[in-house]
Amino acid sequence: MSCNRLNALISMLPEEVDGAIITSTVNRHYLTGLRSSAGVVLVTRQQCYALLDFRYIEVARRTIQNCEVILQEKLDEQLPELVKKHGLRRLALETTYQTIGEMNRYQKLLPEVELLTDDRMDKAILRLRSIKDQEELGHIRDAQAITDKAFGEMLGVIKAGMTERQVAAELEYRMKKNGADDLAFHTICVAGPNSSLPHGVPGDRPIQEGDFLTMDFGAASAGYCSDMTRTVAIGRVTEEMEQVYQLVLKAQLASIAKIAPGVPCFDVDAASRDLIYGAGYEGCFGHGTGHSLGLEIHEEPRFSTTAKKDVVCQPGIVMSVEPGVYLPGRFGCRIEDIVLVTEDGCEVLTHSPKELIVL
Repeated sequence: MSCNRLNALISMLPEEVDGAIITSTVNRHYLTGLRSSAGVVLVTRQQCYALLDFRYIEVARRTIQNCEVILQEKLDEQLPELVKKHGLRRLALETTYQTIGEMNRYQKLLPEVELLTDDRMDKAILRLRSIKDQEELGHIRDAQAITDKAFGEMLGVIKAGMTERQVAAELEYRMKKNGADDLAFHTICVAGPNSSLPHGVPGDRPIQEGDFLTMDFGAASAGYCSDMTRTVAIGRVTEEMEQVYQLVLKAQLASIAKIAPGVPCFDVDAASRDLIYGAGYEGCFGHGTGHSLGLEIHEEPRFSTTAKKDVVCQPGIVMSVEPGVYLPGRFGCRIEDIVLVTEDGCEVLTHSPKELIVL
């Protein structure tokens, strides 16, 4: 698995590049299969090395099969020795993930090496990560199953009088109880006038009769993320709330129906946006229709108005589909599933109900 990823990365490096220094948590995990908070992976065309400290060395030696595992004791000595051993002259850096301070450190550490600070390697890794293999898809399916189960349990828990913060805490507890390694991101749980905030923070406002309650949440399994949003009503809905909900659902289903290999991501966004704007809500849907996800909750590509026409759906990509309508100071509504682009269309990985639920 990881060996194939490293080989693929090496094959994508420009001819004039001798290797790469990988320091980000997410890309170390992707390339080695080991989750760790620190460490350096040196990729060369002849050999790959994982330098890890004492906290991870035992599990690394048991699990990493694609790199030579080295106990990191004095990186300032060990890394130059490996670079000298292989005669490396040009190394690529992760410019998206590394700070200027880190870049300066490696430049001082390796004064004879040219460090490339363009985005070619970042783009190469992101292209690899965008297409999920079967193992990755299994982890995402597991994460989404946990998320779906937590939502189902919450339908018997949510009631008027609970605060947004209490609902979020109950939801997170159920994801952990049902097997989540972690949360995929900070839970969004907003009700009533706060539901018009797409990324509102749960607060101490009690949920009231007549509120929309929007919950955007996700579990992580083996480091892989899920992501879903459901908007439910508390006690009753107005005619306008019902109309907005059905419009958002219609828009979401239109975008899902559009997804297939070769379809521009811009067009998937337009399928939702045209319906919402055409219904008189232009300016009330200001974010993209979706994003890829995997080891990170937001990856590339994205369904958005800024997506280039040559950015298209490809089999193996997992995307969110999450249109919404937000009426400032009044209420908002968003519905989100994640989908897998298949060879002939897409598979919806989210299995929670989407009809309007009044609790």
